[in-house]
Amino acid sequence: MSNPALPVLAEVVRSGFVEGRHHGSLVLLAADGSVEFALGAPDAPVFPRSCAKPFQAVAILRAGLALEGEQLALAASSHSAESFHLAGVRRILAEAGLDESALRTPADLPLDETEAELHLRWGGDREPVLMDCSGKHAGWLAACVANDWPTDSYLDPAHPIQLLAREALEEAVGETPAHAGVDGCGAPLLAVSLTGLARGYRSLLQAGPGTPQRRVADAMRAHPEYVAGTRRPDTRLMRAVPGALAKMGAEAVQAFALPDGRALAFKIEDGAERARGPVLAEALRRLGVTGADDVIDRIAAAPLLGGGIPVGEVRAAF
Repeated sequence: MSNPALPVLAEVVRSGFVEGRHHGSLVLLAADGSVEFALGAPDAPVFPRSCAKPFQAVAILRAGLALEGEQLALAASSHSAESFHLAGVRRILAEAGLDESALRTPADLPLDETEAELHLRWGGDREPVLMDCSGKHAGWLAACVANDWPTDSYLDPAHPIQLLAREALEEAVGETPAHAGVDGCGAPLLAVSLTGLARGYRSLLQAGPGTPQRRVADAMRAHPEYVAGTRRPDTRLMRAVPGALAKMGAEAVQAFALPDGRALAFKIEDGAERARGPVLAEALRRLGVTGADDVIDRIAAAPLLGGGIPVGEVRAAF
């Protein structure tokens, strides 16, 4: 449920009538890391959900696993379960002497609707490898094998790989997590502020070449289709904006950073995915992102249909 105490970030407009509103919090950072613009409660803790994945991938590198390129991007992904994603996950596991049975991800359908429809049409069922977090889990498992750590308990918050993941997140955001929980994939989940999250993404791009943080960021930017999928906004954005790092999380959390130090993070309070695109597009414009107008306009588009034709839209309201 949306919190009316927070500002309206998006309006739902049908036939010229505002029939709904999505509240939330947002923060934009200037190139020097200072807060340039904020709405709502950006210093209040939120679960970053999959926006935490780049830091969780840093843990894999700190554990000594030699992942590079597409495989490293996949370890930080919320993938669409396209064929190249699944091949990549299976390759990470196979190189560690494991198979899909080692995954502790819940059985799921592909995150991408097109891939889910195709999978079902071909008689497929829910599988752990199809879950959008299986790349991250495969990376964790491979790191466990490389260090002779137990693989059956890799999701335990006290497991060495999870301690490294927590350390990487805390360092990046500059905060002690306000709350601990369990993510949708079963992994430990830590609540931090949106301001901290934006600064964390900024730190990935500001890190020195060859550091684990920069290696993760570089892999994600070089292989954005492995971070998301061929039809996903994060992929389009990283392809269109030179040097950009973008990552979505469940419950309408989003993070984004540029090489010059500018960054943003927001959360739609009620988790409405339909509001993500319009809010992200307006935030990018306010951040001063240029040269990708077509992609930003496409991300912003959230039409409402009536009788199969557009009669309104979800639009940014700030």
